[in-house]
Amino acid sequence: MKVAKLKVDVVETVGEFAMEHAAVLERPRTRTKTRRARSETNIHIRATVQVKHLIDTAAVAVGKSLSEFMLDSARQHAIDVLLDQRLFVLEPEKHDAFIAALDNPPPAGAKLKALMKRKPLWQK
Repeated sequence: MKVAKLKVDVVETVGEFAMEHAAVLERPRTRTKTRRARSETNIHIRATVQVKHLIDTAAVAVGKSLSEFMLDSARQHAIDVLLDQRLFVLEPEKHDAFIAALDNPPPAGAKLKALMKRKPLWQK
């Protein structure tokens, strides 16, 4: 499994923002040192100061670094998106109706037959 390294570039619009909020942005000192797989690639993100502050505050709240929080959140969202496109759950009676429709499709109409006879663009 490849692990991506996350680097966040922030567009500074308020010069003293980080100084004013330094206490909120401090990392907890209780992190344990564990050996992790070395990252093989970078992900660069640009964000407003407000968005970075929000994300960094949430990362601190769960005891993660900004990179860990961003990568975990993005990874989980990517899994959710892909599962939403590939996995769906039906009640038993609806599942039976769905399987019956797949097993007994309606006959192909003229438009579908014409489409199936065309050569795909990638084979032209």
